[in-house]
Amino acid sequence: MSGAREQKGVTLWFTGLPCSGKSAVADVVAERLRASSLKVERLDGDVVRQDLTRDLGFSKADRDENIRRVTFVSKLLTRNGVAVLTSFISPFREMRDRARREIGNFMEIYVKCPVEVCMKRDVKGMYQKALRGEIKEFTGVSDPYEEPERPELVLETDKETLEESVNRVLSKARELGYL
Repeated sequence: MSGAREQKGVTLWFTGLPCSGKSAVADVVAERLRASSLKVERLDGDVVRQDLTRDLGFSKADRDENIRRVTFVSKLLTRNGVAVLTSFISPFREMRDRARREIGNFMEIYVKCPVEVCMKRDVKGMYQKALRGEIKEFTGVSDPYEEPERPELVLETDKETLEESVNRVLSKARELGYL
């Protein structure tokens, strides 16, 4: 394997409200990176909660623990030359900042989308259940979301196409020297 370029590990951390488009963008970015023969791992909120963090609920303490565990896994993968794409609401700035410090090669991507648009995209009906009080501690309805203060990239998924968002992520990652 001599002569092969060593891949630089990085975590692309997609954050935003439920149904903002985090997973949609991250999935396509992951496909593109794999097509370029890069080592890629996708850590998606729904999938991780089925296995790694199924013991956790949605209280502030449990949300923080969820992100702490994801940060740990992302750090291990990143330091071993993997491009990690996470898509978590990760509503609290403090935990995202902690992830940035722990992981090192880190690109915060704020998937910004108005709550009204997120509600229209919600095929599972979670927002309506939260508005009726059937889901407690729902980010964007009964729980806060703290917008990133200095993300490397802001995607406005209500104003740009999926393809435009994907291209902007790849372009920014190249610009920062991660790809």
